[in-house]
Amino acid sequence: MATFTLQQLTAEHGQAAKLYLEFLRVPAMSVGLYRLAAGTNDPQQPHSEDELYYIVSGRASILVGETDTPVAAGSLVFVAAQVEHRFHDIAEDLSVLVFFAPAEYSRREDR
Repeated sequence: MATFTLQQLTAEHGQAAKLYLEFLRVPAMSVGLYRLAAGTNDPQQPHSEDELYYIVSGRASILVGETDTPVAAGSLVFVAAQVEHRFHDIAEDLSVLVFFAPAEYSRREDR
């Protein structure tokens, strides 16, 4: 068993100096905290795994394929493997829990 608090994860994320902090990895899934500051660009590329985003806080839009959708705290967005996607028009600092299934193939150092 593992337990986490958003407060703990946010503190660890701040010390990591990366956009993405993976905090759970098992064969069937991996989970991380992804944070983007208001006004910045989202550098991510399509992934080999399905993923689910849960917007913890902030406000932005996400482009998934050709569908553009506004997101805010409480939004859930599913993105199938290999589909082009990225957050944009980040109006408020964005904190996102990212669930990959199966576990993300490799940890991307560029995030």
